[in-house]
Amino acid sequence: MRRSPWATLAVLALAQFIVVLDVTIVNVALPHIQADLHFSADSLQWVINAYTLLFGGFLLLGGRMADLLGPRRVFTAGLLLFGVTSLIAGLSNSPEFLIAARAVQGLGGALLSPAALAILTMTFAHGRERNIAMGVWGGLAGLGGTLGVVAGGVLVDSLSWQWVFFVNVPIVLALVALIPVFVRDVRHSTGRRTFDTLGAVLGTGGLLSVVYGVVRSEPAGWGSFEVVGVLTAGVLMLAAFVFVESRSAAPLVPLRLFRSRALSVSGATLALNGAGFLSMFFLTAIYLQQVRGDSALDAGIHFLPMGGAAIVGAVLASQLVQRVGTRTVQLAGAVLSLIGLLLLSQADAAGSYTSQLLPGLIIFGFGIIGVGVPGQISAVSEVRPAEAGAASGVVNAMYQVGGALGLAIVTTLSITHTTNELTHGATQLQALQSGYERGLLAAAAFAVANVFLTLAAPQLQPTSEQLTEATAAA
Repeated sequence: MRRSPWATLAVLALAQFIVVLDVTIVNVALPHIQADLHFSADSLQWVINAYTLLFGGFLLLGGRMADLLGPRRVFTAGLLLFGVTSLIAGLSNSPEFLIAARAVQGLGGALLSPAALAILTMTFAHGRERNIAMGVWGGLAGLGGTLGVVAGGVLVDSLSWQWVFFVNVPIVLALVALIPVFVRDVRHSTGRRTFDTLGAVLGTGGLLSVVYGVVRSEPAGWGSFEVVGVLTAGVLMLAAFVFVESRSAAPLVPLRLFRSRALSVSGATLALNGAGFLSMFFLTAIYLQQVRGDSALDAGIHFLPMGGAAIVGAVLASQLVQRVGTRTVQLAGAVLSLIGLLLLSQADAAGSYTSQLLPGLIIFGFGIIGVGVPGQISAVSEVRPAEAGAASGVVNAMYQVGGALGLAIVTTLSITHTTNELTHGATQLQALQSGYERGLLAAAAFAVANVFLTLAAPQLQPTSEQLTEATAAA
């Protein structure tokens, strides 16, 4: 049966849409989740981090499984896992239950996302049609991030926080029914079936331990047996991960890729970019509702200008890199991100949204994509074409992992400062306000590091095909 490639694209793009949607749609529901399930301030971030860490940690394994088992099979399995865990997350009645569901949901996303991209690249021939398909893919993914905050607000205000998870279920069921009709079963690897599961478990386990240790440092103390033990275990697992990867015949992360200065620098800048973005989103979503008193819907609407700025910024960045080069655009993006975070940190409960929050959100939206587009281009500029997919997967995983680690650090600093303010006689509102400011200043430190790191990035002027692929990935 002949299948329309554009119908295939519609199925794939909608699946990627809900994966990206799930990162942002949950943010505006966080205060309601915290109140209903009695999350502590330090554990609430795991609603985001459990998803992000498992997604980033198993992204490369998902791509490898798609290569060897067939992308349609892995895409379907990932989609089903994502849908089932979305239902379980909505039915959660405790913090531990929800965090576990979010972790497995992230694993589902790590399976379906690279498999969908593999199907897309095999469905459309290299050239104009693939460029258009990649543009649609990237555009819908970006739209998912932007609409997520509004959709989350509507669902929370009109129904309940559970519906930010339940909404995925009918979409997943519809997509699973459409896959046999519109997505053909193809494989593009005949290699030996080596998955490097040990590498994935060690890498993800090590990162989870490090993040958990950072989070527990606030209530337990940095010198506590728990924190020292967990951090030590995390470092040992990460060291074992490097050892396993260096000796694996089919490594999950080919360490030789990091010999490329462009990939190493760009991967680090994208990790810092993820740290700044997730931290800002998490803190501001809570600030808008707990300090300013916004409803979930109002909070979501207030994020929209940032999403619009990011979409416009992606178009501008794609044009500017051809004229002035990647490093120049990336440096401007890092500076704009820094300015946006500094402006947001000065907001207070009494000031207006238009004068105190809107400028910072718009500038930050331009900045975050200004780092992302040229960073993706630079990352694959020095690797062989046969390894471009692996390199792209590595830097995308670094972005996710960097976001999770950054969020853990920033949230811990913010909570510690809030607690200190309360012990010194500040009101709850004053302490939350001060903690928000301190957290955003910590996030701004990531942007400062990005400014200096970008100076070491290569200066490239890419082709139109590189631009299309980088914009879709960013």
